[in-house]
Amino acid sequence: MALLTIMLLMSLTFILVSCAYFTNAVEWLGKKFNLNQGVIGSIFAAVGTAMPETIIPVIAIIFHNGQASEEIGIGAIVGAPFMLSTLGFFVTGASAIIYALFHKRSLKITPSLTGFQRDMSYFITMYSLAVITSIVNNYIDIKNIVSIAILVSYFVYVIRTFSSNDESINDVKNLYFSAHFHSKPAVHLILLQLILSLLGISYGAHIFIKYTEQVSAMAGIPPAILSLIITPIATELPEKLNSVLWIGQKKDTLALLNITGAMVFQSSVPVAIGMMFTEWHLTGLTMLTTMLALISSYIYLLYASSKKSLSPFILMSGIIFYAIFLMALL
Repeated sequence: MALLTIMLLMSLTFILVSCAYFTNAVEWLGKKFNLNQGVIGSIFAAVGTAMPETIIPVIAIIFHNGQASEEIGIGAIVGAPFMLSTLGFFVTGASAIIYALFHKRSLKITPSLTGFQRDMSYFITMYSLAVITSIVNNYIDIKNIVSIAILVSYFVYVIRTFSSNDESINDVKNLYFSAHFHSKPAVHLILLQLILSLLGISYGAHIFIKYTEQVSAMAGIPPAILSLIITPIATELPEKLNSVLWIGQKKDTLALLNITGAMVFQSSVPVAIGMMFTEWHLTGLTMLTTMLALISSYIYLLYASSKKSLSPFILMSGIIFYAIFLMALL
């Protein structure tokens, strides 16, 4: 048990180091091509770190037949936005408070409100459409039409993000690989660090989940609890850790848009595939998680729109909705 715990902590450390290299590389990629922080956070960082856990349910749905595979796939698809909109924001808000207590930053979170509101509006709109389709589809077969509309909406979102007026990236640390190879941060070196760090994140998450399962089995945690609580938290670790690192560096726009951009992506591409290749009937816990994700997201958006700012405490309110999910599950 002690050895497994040590291996679990080592895999977590490996993920953290990989995330540090990834955030450094993606910042340099943005600086090299003069991209704004919305593109860096909402698209490159968000999609890059969301890709590993996205591939798993898509493969389960498309290449594995059967009711069980379909349920696992849909559960994973709706679980990702829920984890990001609750625990993801909670961890980000909590990290801001902890950094402030150690005088590493101010307590106030100051992201690009335009980018935050854009992402949250797209997420709420597309995800609400997917939930409504699940209900209406019992009477009218419209899920294929809606899935195409959602994919087109994400394409429009990407174009809008690229054309946004979000600030460009500033204050970028030296590329880590430049120090290793004693060379200037050329594009090929930036891409090499980006790709290797993504592979490191994916491998670290795989190992972390493996040892989490073994520790949970030895501790007598039921498989249902493991699949619905522990594993989803582990798969969303990259987004959470990236945001924690950026909060510590006072790069609030990147920290928040990393999460909101992942939410937009997770509510569009995987959801559209789920709608195309399954019956797309959300019931029970899957419907509950979608509703909790939408309610919590609407609260964040309403607060940002009315107060013209974001508080770490409002972000930490996501834990309330996660607790509601746990009570319903247990």
